[in-house]
Amino acid sequence: MTTSNFNLQPDILEDEITKLIPLEEKHFEELFKAASDPLIWEQHPSKDRSEREGFKTFFEAAINSKGAFLILDKQTNELIGTTRFYDYKPEESSVAIGYTFLTRKFWGGPYNKSCKKLLIDYAFQHVNSVLFHVGGENFRSQKAVLKLGAEKARDMILTVNGVDMPYFEYELKKK
Repeated sequence: MTTSNFNLQPDILEDEITKLIPLEEKHFEELFKAASDPLIWEQHPSKDRSEREGFKTFFEAAINSKGAFLILDKQTNELIGTTRFYDYKPEESSVAIGYTFLTRKFWGGPYNKSCKKLLIDYAFQHVNSVLFHVGGENFRSQKAVLKLGAEKARDMILTVNGVDMPYFEYELKKK
């Protein structure tokens, strides 16, 4: 399998529910407005992302990753949130998907599954394994990745803003 042509940020990925477009600097204000709801970050280790400085750090990392997307409602073009590819390891034929958030209006519907399926289907054209890293207390996201068919692979400690935090790694293998 060839992985050399794996572009972590293709132009557009879309289905009938969501459209993913490459994240750009010009999206900052609109995305910050969406992210400024503290309830979005309630179960997340980085709760400061609802504030401008905390979000700015998150956004700059997303832009610098060259694998981030703006998530839009396909029908209305309304901003839903953001997600990205990261931690691409060609030698292990794996890539991680994460740093995803959706505005509360879009929780519990088909949107998270739709956007993740777009990324997973695209990734599986290039890798054999997709990973998800979820905070130990982020029960909402843990349930969401299990619904995608991923299995808990290991416990891990990640350093977030200088603090060691418990995380779980989930893996979805190409069939």
